[in-house]
Amino acid sequence: MRAIAGAHPDAELKLTIEAIPRPLWGTNLRAQICRSAWDRIRKAAYADAEDRCTNCGSLGRLECHERWASDDDAHVQRLAGFIALCGRCHGVKHFGRSFKNAKEGRMDLEDVIRHFLEVNQCDRATFVAHEQATGRQWEERSKHEWRLDLGDYSDLVGS
Repeated sequence: MRAIAGAHPDAELKLTIEAIPRPLWGTNLRAQICRSAWDRIRKAAYADAEDRCTNCGSLGRLECHERWASDDDAHVQRLAGFIALCGRCHGVKHFGRSFKNAKEGRMDLEDVIRHFLEVNQCDRATFVAHEQATGRQWEERSKHEWRLDLGDYSDLVGS
């Protein structure tokens, strides 16, 4: 196990939590396009990953994760692409949602945390530092109104 003492919490982490600003919760490409278009995107992401989780390499059921690039100065979140993730890696990416699901008894949060530790080969203190830093980033981002930029995928909306 490694601790990343003194380093930026994201340094050297293969799997990270994402700080989606509150104004953008539930706003994504998948919700704005028809099912057949989403199926094409997700299946392409799975094929690109050779039907393995992009982060941990596991086989089995995959989920398509939208990758976003956030401009914290202009408050714009731009769709950067898609990756294939297993449910546990996806649970880490959307840790806030996982936390809510765990409180409602629909998810084992400790399983998600253990997966973070295993994939990143780090200790719990590293997880806690990363989760706290991401929480601070989320709080700051959530103070602002954000614009969603679907980038190269904006033509799919309404089709």
